[in-house]
Amino acid sequence: MITLDIKNESTVHRIIQKKTLLRLLECIVTGEGIKDPLEVSVLFCDDAFMTSLNKQYRNVASTTDVLAFPMDAQIPSDSVRVLGDIVVSMDVLRTRCKDVREAMRQELLLLVCHGMLHLLGYDHDTPEKRTLMQQKQALYLELPFDTVWHS
Repeated sequence: MITLDIKNESTVHRIIQKKTLLRLLECIVTGEGIKDPLEVSVLFCDDAFMTSLNKQYRNVASTTDVLAFPMDAQIPSDSVRVLGDIVVSMDVLRTRCKDVREAMRQELLLLVCHGMLHLLGYDHDTPEKRTLMQQKQALYLELPFDTVWHS
């Protein structure tokens, strides 16, 4: 079971339903063999906020599409495991998808999937890890392998 907390602090609204994101996250945790109850937060923000986060945590003074912040503290196993936060720039999403709502919806699913995989410990800092992450995204989004990564 996943508890999903969504906050939208952007000017883009009603792109996707919470239940759709919840189904995606449940598909991922099931596929990863996780049975513990989890809590995940998703924040939709603008480029100004994303740029400030990117500068603070990655020392990159520009926006990005998605950041993930895993929870570092260990939570007792008898309670809900707080996995972490996923932050998505809706300005990047809107620009990338040219304001086409269905494209924005599909891209949002990709970005949340990408963020969730980061929360679960996946990374793409080597070619091998990148390929694995692409394979996982393709699997969970049921998309062709070559469509699940932006350079």
